[in-house]
Amino acid sequence: MKYKVEPTQQEKVMRDNDFIVSKTDTQGRITYANRIFIEFSKFSEEELIGTQHNIIRHPDMPRGVFKLLWDTLSQEKEIFAYVKNMARDGSYYWVFANVTPSYNGQGQVDGYYSVRRKPKQSSVDICAGLYKAMLEEEKTAGPKHAMDASIKLVTDLLAEKGVSYEEFILSI
Repeated sequence: MKYKVEPTQQEKVMRDNDFIVSKTDTQGRITYANRIFIEFSKFSEEELIGTQHNIIRHPDMPRGVFKLLWDTLSQEKEIFAYVKNMARDGSYYWVFANVTPSYNGQGQVDGYYSVRRKPKQSSVDICAGLYKAMLEEEKTAGPKHAMDASIKLVTDLLAEKGVSYEEFILSI
């Protein structure tokens, strides 16, 4: 199912004790969504289950962020990220996400588990500026080279700061 959602400038801010939880299969299709995820996404559980997790992707999110996420998960490592999501009504909400592989009884990755909580506003401000610059790089590079261009921007920034991606994200 594909939903056509137009972004609005309406922000919904997570409560301090909220935790948005979801689980996906290895292809990114939602297999579990908690009630807070349903509340913030404004999709029903039936609409979410079996749908690609990118159903809530906001157009302000650079493709490079998701390339970094999938590259990290493909190495069976967890990743932290700040993400701007879009609800079914076009409103948006920022999250601080932790995504980890989940394993079956044979020790093989069978999906991904994601827990999101309310981010600090100062972190959102930093990421919003970074993501805007990444989107500009993606647009300039064109569709074929977009992800590489925005990843290069991040890689160069991290090298300049002398930190890893994880050190940067956890320090802001």
